[in-house]
Amino acid sequence: MNNQSQSHEQSDEIELIIGNSNSNFSGVTSTMLQVMSHQKKLINLRIMGKHFVPEPDLVISFWQTVKMCRAPLSNGKWRIFHARRVDEMIQGVILKYLFRAKIKLVFSSAAQRKRSGSTKWLTDKMDAVIAVSNRSATYLHTPPAMVNPHGILVDGYVPAKNKQEAWQSLNYGGKFGIGILGRVRKQKGVHLFVEACIQVLPHYPDVNAVVVGAISSSSQDFVNQLKEKIDQAGLTDRITFTGELPFDQLPKIFSALSMVSALSDNEGFGLTVLEAMSSEAAVLATQAGAWEEIIRPGIDGYVVPVNDQLAVTDKMQLLLSDMDKLADMGKAGRKRVEEKYQVQDEAKRLVDFFKTLQQQ
Repeated sequence: MNNQSQSHEQSDEIELIIGNSNSNFSGVTSTMLQVMSHQKKLINLRIMGKHFVPEPDLVISFWQTVKMCRAPLSNGKWRIFHARRVDEMIQGVILKYLFRAKIKLVFSSAAQRKRSGSTKWLTDKMDAVIAVSNRSATYLHTPPAMVNPHGILVDGYVPAKNKQEAWQSLNYGGKFGIGILGRVRKQKGVHLFVEACIQVLPHYPDVNAVVVGAISSSSQDFVNQLKEKIDQAGLTDRITFTGELPFDQLPKIFSALSMVSALSDNEGFGLTVLEAMSSEAAVLATQAGAWEEIIRPGIDGYVVPVNDQLAVTDKMQLLLSDMDKLADMGKAGRKRVEEKYQVQDEAKRLVDFFKTLQQQ
């Protein structure tokens, strides 16, 4: 047993409270839960809000938080309250300034857009602000205390031993698979992927494509138009819309794909690219989220400007022109994620920062 585990077990005082205000599952929720699963090994924590928390014993209510934080820890230090959303910042401010909770407020910022006056005011009330990427840091009106990129559980996204066999076992046709995963709508750049496939796939008969994700009623016309274009190009059997798949099936899809596209107009961070790279898929992504910081052009894949159809088509053509090099890019991507983007490393950096903040 390591020293960290021993010190955690010996302390029965809760040092970290994590905001969890959204009843809709989102990328923020997913990130919080993944990081929390490793943080709890390093620090005694509770989650304020029950949404999607797999361990009920870790859940704490707002009023329980108020009561617990009336006094500091026995060593005189204050607890940490970690917010990832604006409404969690509001909760933290109410706790600290209305109920006089003895807490240090920390906000992790992922958004890449100009902030409203009220959001800036809330941010100024934080004891520390963390950016999840260098790009998101540029949208803050004051520099963050640290930049801490997200990580993923690499053991949850592993490459198939034989991608060709794995792909064929999914019954989407062809010998190799490429795909785009996420909500199927224009903002995610699905039309760019489909148009590139229409132009490129006729030159590579062994490659088929999948569009994986939920289709909302508001996006149905958009999808119908894409399917019509696919049909007119004679590629209906080679470009498949799977619809929404169970979450636990997605790693299996990733593991079989040779190339994954992520072509959003904007992202907070964008875990899709890390999940693809961890699965040894080469990546083709836009200059959104943290993707420009993660992907090494020509090594793990390529990064193209947002909403640039010509660039997407050109780079897809380049990637598929050499399947051996494509496989090498996938292997390089897996190694990069193992070295720099593991969720346990993200969790440790956070806890180390919280401990330092408690000293101030």
